[in-house]
Amino acid sequence: MTEFLEALLIMTVLALLLGVVLGIAAIKYKVDEDPLVDQIDAILPQTQCGQCGYPGCKPYATALASNEADVNLCIPGGDDGIRKLADLLGKEYKPFNAEHGVEKPKSFAVINENICIGCTLCIQACPVDAIVGSAKHLHTVLVSECTGCELCVAPCPVDCISMQPVPETLTSWKWHYPVIPIKVKS
Repeated sequence: MTEFLEALLIMTVLALLLGVVLGIAAIKYKVDEDPLVDQIDAILPQTQCGQCGYPGCKPYATALASNEADVNLCIPGGDDGIRKLADLLGKEYKPFNAEHGVEKPKSFAVINENICIGCTLCIQACPVDAIVGSAKHLHTVLVSECTGCELCVAPCPVDCISMQPVPETLTSWKWHYPVIPIKVKS
């Protein structure tokens, strides 16, 4: 019985000692994140599409915060996103960078289940896990999760994936501001 208590006491002391060491290490080696990165990341659309040239929204936000990227690279964020980023960072507004694509209406993927062969290439390509299914079975898209990044379209060997625009409803409709040129008389 005493051997059991000795072993229990040794284990308890070791656990407390390691806990203290880990606690001190967590305080000493704490990584302080830039709050600007979180503010930029909140503006970005979180599609994780990579159209900006970065692997996701957080790396693009980090590059913006460290002044390594332009504000006009995020296509899914739209013109409104570029304006918000420029305002936050105190930079001048720039129109879209054409080499990264053109602005399109928000869309979602649709899989033609009559053509789908169940290869799972689209599932592997989807950065937000919006496609469900398994090998050799039909796949479907969770429309509420799909960000419209189009990364699932290219890997499909039978071209059964198409992009459909999100229909405007009362909750998704936005006013499209009219563009009125201002004429200045000299």
